[in-house]
Order: sequence, then C-alpha cells, then structure tokens
Amino acid sequence: MTHSDIEHTAMGRALALAQRGPRGVNPQVGAVILSPSGDVIAEGWHRGTGTRHAEVDALSQLPAGAARGATAVVTLEPCNHTGHTGPCSEALIEVGIGRVVYAVDDPGLHSHGGADRLRAAGVDVAPGLRGDDGRALLDSWLTVQRLGRPHVTVKWAQSLDGRAAAADGTSQWITGPSAREDVHRRRSQADAIVAGTGTVLADDPALTARRPDGSLYEQQPVPVVLGARPIPDDAAVHRHPQPPVLHTDHDLPALLADLRVRGVQRLFVEGGPTVASAFVRAGLADELLVYVAPTLLGVGPDGADRPALGALGVRTITEQRRIAVASIQRLGDDLLIVAHPAPGAEETG
Repeated sequence: MTHSDIEHTAMGRALALAQRGPRGVNPQVGAVILSPSGDVIAEGWHRGTGTRHAEVDALSQLPAGAARGATAVVTLEPCNHTGHTGPCSEALIEVGIGRVVYAVDDPGLHSHGGADRLRAAGVDVAPGLRGDDGRALLDSWLTVQRLGRPHVTVKWAQSLDGRAAAADGTSQWITGPSAREDVHRRRSQADAIVAGTGTVLADDPALTARRPDGSLYEQQPVPVVLGARPIPDDAAVHRHPQPPVLHTDHDLPALLADLRVRGVQRLFVEGGPTVASAFVRAGLADELLVYVAPTLLGVGPDGADRPALGALGVRTITEQRRIAVASIQRLGDDLLIVAHPAPGAEETG
C-alpha cells in the first residue's frame, strides 16, 4: 500500500471510531496514530463533554516519545482553544507529531485555527481527506455551528387538496402504512420531536419512534410539548421512554436555544398546523417533509376547513415562501416531497 492508501484506510477507521462517541453538544470525533512506517500504534475517540478529545485519547495510550514523527489521522481539525480540556493542536505539537491529516475544518468561532497553529510549529498538515464522509458524519453538528441552533425538520401529512384533517377534525389516517413507517424511521434519527398542546390533547400521541410491528427503535427522540395548556397526567407522552420537555409559550428562538443546551442537534416538528406554520413563518424550517395522500377532503358543509398550514404572513404573491424541492418519493399510494428553503432564503438563528 502507498502512504496515501494507508492514510485513506486510517481515516476510514477514525470515522468508525468517531461513531462510538455520543451525539450531542460536542462533535463525534475519532483519531488514529500511525507510526512513521505506517503502522497503527494508537486509536481514540471522544466520549462526551469533559472527557479527553479523540487525539488526546489516542496519545494517552502511547509511552513518552512514541508519537515523535508519527502521523495523526483525525476526522475533525484539531481544536485550538481551551474549554473543558486543553487545545488538541498544542497536545500534538508537544509530543512531536510530524504530520496531521484531517477530514473536516472546525467551523467553531473559538475552536478553529488548529491547522494554522500546527503549521506554525512545523507540522505537516493535510486537510480534506475523505471530507465528504466526514461532513456526512458531522452533518447535524456542523449545521448547529453554522446556524447557532438545532437543525429543524417540519413534517406534515395532507390530502391532495391541502387539508390536514376532515371538517370535524379527524385525521387518522390520511396517509397509508408505508408513509407512516417512513415518518417513524425519520423520528428515530432525530434528537427531539415537538408537538403543540392542541395536538397532544386532541390525538394523545406517544411521540415515540416505532417499527411496523409496534416495537420501539433504540434511538428515541426527546418529546417536547409546546404551549400553555396543561397536559393530563395520563397522557401517552408521559409514558415515553424519555421524560417530556414542557415549554409553556411559543417563543421559538428560546425553545431552540434551550434544546441546543440540552444537546439537541436535530429537531423533528410534528405538531399540527399551528406549530408547523409557526416554524415556517419564523424562517426556522430548514427541511420540509410533506406527505401527500391521493384523497380530497375539501371544506365541510358548514364551511369548516382544516388546512395543512395556517397563516404564514404572506399578504401578496411577492411575499410567497419559495422552496426548493430536493426529492419526490412514492411511498405506497402516497408521495413524499422533501424540500428546503430556496437558495437565497434567509436562515434564522
């Protein structure tokens, strides 16, 4: 194997090690130390807030002097600041590392700059190895760094004519089993799921992520209930594997700030038309999942209407909320439209 091949393989191992660490406020990072001859001599990963970073975790396994002239292969640019632990760039310099290869630049306001510090100390630095894989691993964390808040996915199901429920409020089920299975799979990939008190009181959802056989996914989103109305003690949400987070107002920036502190990186909004509209109206919807069923609900005999979205603040056609469709997928008889704010649309932190 060439030296390049060895580093490429080592980065694959570092990416796998990174996934052993917890998702949360801090990024998942893995590190592999290669001897000057290309042999793996140490491995490490970050185990969570307050623990050693991946590079330091790997270096801690080596006797004094063993890392001199070695290569550190890391999934994220070594940090350059002191937080719960010291700068990884400084730790690498102190042990005499000769080369550092990493996948993704650190976008942190205070933590970036490790590569420059290493170069200034005479360390050979090679960024971008398997960068696409590194960004895929750190996607949600990188989004949080860029936006300063969790990534928000807003989901709703609707009839072909844009209704979320019949005139009397009944809505189970507009979509079929394949669409509902897809929703639960996506729930399992989120850190938290939010619903409004109206939906919780009307439908009594468990807000869990379930397989078609009814069993729970191992990864369960934290249930978040938004609104001032009290939730009954026997509500299904109280039987969720994780205790619900209750927010008694509709201050969405405050909600997102609180969830970020709690380690939430991906928020799944499934709270009915009022909550969905609030996130879209505030410019806080980074991704839209629209499940469209081949059915028509129209307006009730008494004029009652249950649109999938409510007021968005659009008064004239020039204020319309343009979106970019990323994909359209057929799920049984239903369609899933995945969309994002159109290029140039303002992101709100």
